[in-house]
Amino acid sequence: MNVIARKSLYLAAGLCFAGLVASAGDGGGKKGKEKPAKVSDANTQLKLPSGFSAVTLVDSIGRARHIAVAPNGVVFIRLNRSKGATKGVYRLEDTNGDGKADKITGFGSFFGTGVAIGNGYLYASSDEEVYRFKLDKDYNVVNPDNPEKVVTGLLNRHEHEAKAITLDGKGNLYVNIGAYSNACQLKDRTKGSPGDMPCKILDSAGGIWLFKADKLNQTYGDGVRYATGLRNVVGLDWNKQTNSLFVMQHGRDQLHDLFPDMWDTKQSAELPAECMYELHQGSNCGWPYIFYDQNQHKKILAPEYGGDGKKTGGENAQDPVVAFPGHLAPNGLLFYTGNQFPEKYKNGAFIAFHGSWNRAPEPQAGYFIVFQPFKDGKPSGQWEVFADNFSGGPEKTASGRVMYRPCGLAQAPDGSIYVTDDSKGAIWKISYK
Repeated sequence: MNVIARKSLYLAAGLCFAGLVASAGDGGGKKGKEKPAKVSDANTQLKLPSGFSAVTLVDSIGRARHIAVAPNGVVFIRLNRSKGATKGVYRLEDTNGDGKADKITGFGSFFGTGVAIGNGYLYASSDEEVYRFKLDKDYNVVNPDNPEKVVTGLLNRHEHEAKAITLDGKGNLYVNIGAYSNACQLKDRTKGSPGDMPCKILDSAGGIWLFKADKLNQTYGDGVRYATGLRNVVGLDWNKQTNSLFVMQHGRDQLHDLFPDMWDTKQSAELPAECMYELHQGSNCGWPYIFYDQNQHKKILAPEYGGDGKKTGGENAQDPVVAFPGHLAPNGLLFYTGNQFPEKYKNGAFIAFHGSWNRAPEPQAGYFIVFQPFKDGKPSGQWEVFADNFSGGPEKTASGRVMYRPCGLAQAPDGSIYVTDDSKGAIWKISYK
């Protein structure tokens, strides 16, 4: 991809990570025995802008998805199910200030993606529920074996099932309900199959649902559909400057495979855009009826609904605020509010691109962190690659057989940022000096 080729520089991997030895204890800090993690310096692994450096908080903690950091620096990692994993949340603490976790405890028997801190609680989602754990003043989990259930019965059809979550600080909980479909075809991912009209999936999925953060035992039906027309969202964050929700949508797949007369393989590898949207109550982003073409800068009518690659559509659907190349899989979003990084990063957005699987026969792409500048609450200027070489080098990127896949992002109290990897479970802390 030309855009990626211009933006991405890779450094051959020279770091072999050691395994993590950690306690999967029964609590958030006071119970269980912790063993020190074996950690490595990641400076030789990642390619970063001048003045930045990275260390690994841990090397291999499992399929680490999203991450939350407490005001005292304690880190909470959400784990997806992986071989040998028995706990779904890990509390990591650096007690001697060297940037490496030396006190690690695991708790929670459910696995998933979302994690957030607010209202004196740690919130964590599975693919069907959202739970919360009470935290004490030192951000230890008070009763790790008995979390409270905030929301139950969330839709899970085993496609786009990850329940990413965020809080707005005003008592509201936002939950992604991904569409269990690629493009709402009558026969999903079937060549030439038309789209369901209207798309019935949108009644129960394909959007963001709103719940009360402080109310227990809410059901799926108690939620309010906050925004619709979103195929799947994994990266989302509440922007404190604009006081609004921003999300990164995973765009649809297989334009060439399903409609080869309209798109060739190169076009299909780059389209449609991976889009950033600013959402408000009632927002409609247009899936499945349209997709966004970042080259034409237009909302294009989907082929399942009569499109030919040129017809526009979605008059009632909002435009993205930023459009990135297709199939990079944006899994993490963070608006930077710290003071450690240079001024240009203030209030801008970091996005973790997990990397592609579906660009063949074109090379795969992604596996990096990009930065999108913002000014006065709006994107300002061109995005740039910020942290690269998670893959291990250009050959690994092109093949998709990569070392690491960035997923979650969080800001530390000192203004550094954390990045998770859900392949091997490395956690990096990126700092500026």
